[in-house]
Amino acid sequence: MKGSQLDVCLSRGYFRTQQEVFTCRFLYHDNRFCPVHWLRIVVPNIDFGPKQRRLFRINEAFSATIRPFALTDELETLYATYRQSIDFDASDSVASCLLNGSGQNRFDTQVIELRDNGKLIAAGIFDNGLHTIAGIMNFYDPAYRRHSPGKYLMLLKMSHAWQQQKLYYYPGYIVSQHPKFDYKLFACEAATEVYDDSRSRWYPFSWPVVNALSEEMLREV
Repeated sequence: MKGSQLDVCLSRGYFRTQQEVFTCRFLYHDNRFCPVHWLRIVVPNIDFGPKQRRLFRINEAFSATIRPFALTDELETLYATYRQSIDFDASDSVASCLLNGSGQNRFDTQVIELRDNGKLIAAGIFDNGLHTIAGIMNFYDPAYRRHSPGKYLMLLKMSHAWQQQKLYYYPGYIVSQHPKFDYKLFACEAATEVYDDSRSRWYPFSWPVVNALSEEMLREV
């Protein structure tokens, strides 16, 4: 799924999982249904603030390269190290997350590799559309946690989208009453939009808008 086809899916709240696309409206957490809100960032409106510029400064000694995605032992080893350090459910491997046994990748996938003197310390994987990119996964060596590599990879993806004159960067979703996903707003909240799937419309992000959408969704449950 590439080009304008991916653009359309993303614009309607569908996101990649393995070799398919899916959407969801609720996440079951703490014995309750929590509304899901899909996000996108309007790339021409990006304006990095002090917190974002600080991340660029503290990571400037590392080299970042972007290349077409290819599954390597180096990526899998880094992911395995990362997975051992996290406290939430995650795919068993990069291969299971993206390919699930498929011998062919249906998406135009690229990877950002962050290296410290040649050592791979973080990787950010994203899919290309015609006018969009979709952030799929970020993982890193936990020894570099103080550099906030996950957030930094989001900023690198956004910078790449801007350089490629893309219109939108899709980071995934946030979940009402479950702040674990709110880090996706770090990139540039002022340029972020939230999707209203009942009306098929995108609105400038604000918590009052999210709360109003959540209340409406919960009334339908």
